[in-house]
Amino acid sequence: MSTMTSPLERLPGERTLTGWGRTAPSTAVVRAAMSVDDIRASITSAGGRGILARGLGRSYGDAAQSGGATVLDLSAMDRIELDVAAGTATVGAGVSLDAVMRALIPHGWFVPVTPGTRMVTVGGAIAADVHGKNHHRDGTFGSHVQSMTLVDGRGEVRVLDQVSTPTEFWATVGGMGLTGVITEATFDLIPITSSRISVDTVRTRDLDHVMDLMLSGDDAYRYSVAWVDSVHPSGRGVLTRGDHAGAERLTGAAAQDPLAFDPKVLASAPPLIPNGLVNPLTMRAFNEAWFRKAPKQRDGELQHIAEFFHPLDIVQDWNRAYGPQGFLQYQFAVPDAAGQLVGEALAALRGVGALSALTVLKRFGAANPGPLSFPQPGWTLAVDVPAGVDGLGPVLDRLDEQVLAAGGRLYLAKDSRMSPAMMAASYPRLAEWQRQRDAMDPDGVFTSDLARRLSL
Repeated sequence: MSTMTSPLERLPGERTLTGWGRTAPSTAVVRAAMSVDDIRASITSAGGRGILARGLGRSYGDAAQSGGATVLDLSAMDRIELDVAAGTATVGAGVSLDAVMRALIPHGWFVPVTPGTRMVTVGGAIAADVHGKNHHRDGTFGSHVQSMTLVDGRGEVRVLDQVSTPTEFWATVGGMGLTGVITEATFDLIPITSSRISVDTVRTRDLDHVMDLMLSGDDAYRYSVAWVDSVHPSGRGVLTRGDHAGAERLTGAAAQDPLAFDPKVLASAPPLIPNGLVNPLTMRAFNEAWFRKAPKQRDGELQHIAEFFHPLDIVQDWNRAYGPQGFLQYQFAVPDAAGQLVGEALAALRGVGALSALTVLKRFGAANPGPLSFPQPGWTLAVDVPAGVDGLGPVLDRLDEQVLAAGGRLYLAKDSRMSPAMMAASYPRLAEWQRQRDAMDPDGVFTSDLARRLSL
């Protein structure tokens, strides 16, 4: 348990920070960075606990917090510039994907990769090397970054790209903010003619069914994701796959403005929710209702971009639903040969009552050159569970061992409890990354609670 400073004892700008899972809080001085010069000044005057840049706090664990340190808020670095001829955007690192989409979609462009929320910054998307429903086709966000500007541990401003500075570039992509402060990035865009996705949906009878369909058919779709019923022993689920719909598909009012994009927040979770609201009874009810509401099969349904990619964004602060104890997300990637671990993991969690409403299965394609990038060819399963479930820790420790034995790994942007030994063994290029990190930050200015926990 972290020791908290009372509000009366706090320093100016001091705040208690957590990840999206609302566990393991720590206190830091949060400072707004208005310019590159502000960032350089913060780095050169950093105290013993160092510096860390933080975006919108959507890492689930402790990656974007650093107890006793100075945490830089880059939200003022919000420039967005579209280059139509090149099909690229150059944006400030503090810009959210939500803001990028609102600026670009009406002009016929879409981001190359989006995770399950728009509420992440571009700097955070690079640092965590986020992936989405199209990894099997298009790879990670970092793979589409042409160049980025970064302030390193000496306070020097550097421009990194995949060609002239590949080692530094790929150490930063997936480097969790520990090689420097990203200030700006230029990345490729996808041309679109509407703000709709053409979606094919199949309700699957069991886990083997959904995995077989994904293996045999995902290559025909740009986007694919399966929701799995974590409660039902069969692992039944709902598979949704699709691609950007052409404007010619739209009718009525939608056809008058085919690129309209203005998603709304329709609800907000109350600030105080007791522990126990998310329990086996409510999880069974939710999973049954979610499965039943899906069509047995429907092809070519037009869904809005926000509906398809970011359904949870309509509820502000939905993470509060887990109560004060918070929750964790367990996400692993394993090769195809270890696909049985998907079912074994769900059974193990079900055995201790760690049931999930948000159980997501996707296919990964080829890995990129980043030594700490998470995706590798095969399967990835992500499960959200309440942090206070009895017996959860030992079950996850055993699953760690199985994932490691299969040649898999856990996702740093979601992790809140992995051990240093698991980290070192499952990321075999860790030492290579550490050498490059040390070259970019020789005095160890950049650190985080995650970095300390995992001995990075």
